[in-house]
Amino acid sequence: MILNMVSTASMVKYGKVYQNLMVDVNATNYKLKERCKKIVHEATNVSYEEAEEVLLKTGFKVKPAIVMILANVDYSQAKLLLEQSQGFVREAIGNSR
Repeated sequence: MILNMVSTASMVKYGKVYQNLMVDVNATNYKLKERCKKIVHEATNVSYEEAEEVLLKTGFKVKPAIVMILANVDYSQAKLLLEQSQGFVREAIGNSR
């Protein structure tokens, strides 16, 4: 239980979590791509199909997909916002305004 708490705290500290969702997923197979769709769907409240469309534009990278949807920006702007915020999704979305 303690190891779980430590690993969770580490993931939050390094910007790998957004709204209790692990957003730093490396989609290397079908199952992980489906997980990415579900994460984007849950984080942004868009349809599952729209989540898939945006993920196709990002090469199945969850962080920029979430930023694209919630900040209403394109992929290059989302990447720039994430770089400026050191990978933190919430901060990237906030910086877009």
